[in-house]
Amino acid sequence: MDKASIGGFLVAIIGIPAGLLLEGGHIGQILQPTAALIVFGGTLGAVLLQFPLATVASAFRNLAQMFVAPPAEDKQLIGQLVAFAHKARREGLISLDADLESIQDPFLKQALMLAVDGTEPAELRKIMRVSLDSTIENEERLPAVFESAGGFSPTIGILGAVLGLIQVMQHLDDIHQVGRGIAVAFVATIYGVGIANLFFLPFAGNMRLRIREGHRRREMLLEGVISILEGINPRMLEIKLAGFLDDVQREKKESAA
Repeated sequence: MDKASIGGFLVAIIGIPAGLLLEGGHIGQILQPTAALIVFGGTLGAVLLQFPLATVASAFRNLAQMFVAPPAEDKQLIGQLVAFAHKARREGLISLDADLESIQDPFLKQALMLAVDGTEPAELRKIMRVSLDSTIENEERLPAVFESAGGFSPTIGILGAVLGLIQVMQHLDDIHQVGRGIAVAFVATIYGVGIANLFFLPFAGNMRLRIREGHRRREMLLEGVISILEGINPRMLEIKLAGFLDDVQREKKESAA
C-alpha cells in the first residue's frame, strides 16, 4: 500500500471535522443531504457532459490505484534488458525469440518482437513511438476528468449557496426556514471547495505523476531494445539505462552494486 496516499487521505478526512469539533461544533452541522445532492450531482453531471461515459468510468476505476504503491520494477527491467543484451551478443538476436513468452510487459514484448523480426532501429523507434504517443493520449484523459471535476465543484457549491439564499429570502417570516436555508448555503460551498481541493485535484495530480512514471519506463524499455538491436555492449547498456532512474532508485542500485 502507498503510505503517503493513505496517510494524506486520512488526514484530509479527519483533520477538518476534528477542527470543527475543537471549535465546539458537531458533525451534524456539515451533514446536509440537500447540499450534497446539489454539489455531487451537479459535478457528476457536468463531468459526464464533458467526457464520454467510458472515460469517466475508467477514471473512477483507477482511483483504487492511488492507494497502491507503484511497483519498483525499473531495476528488474534493466537487469532483464542487460541479460537480453548478453544473450544477443553470444547467440544472436534471433535467440531472444524464445524469451518473448516469458515477458510480462506488453510494451517490451512488442518492441523486442519487432527487433527479433529484423526491424531496423529507426523504423522500430517510429513504430513504437506511435504506440507510446497513443497510450499517453489515452492515459492523459483520466486525470483530466478529476481536474475538470475540481474546477466544476466549487462553482456548483456557489450555485448551491445561491439556491439556499433564495430559500432564505422566501421564508424570512419563518426563522426555522431561514436557518435551514443558510445552513444549506454554507455547507454547499464547503462541499464544493472541499472535494475539489482535498480529493479531485490531488487525485488528478497523483494520477498524472503515475502516468509520467509509466511513460518514462516505456521510454527506457524502448531505448534498451534499440540499443540491443544496435549491438551495444551490455555494460554500456546498463550505464545508459541507469540514467532513466530517479535519484532514489539510482542510489539504491549503486548501494546494491
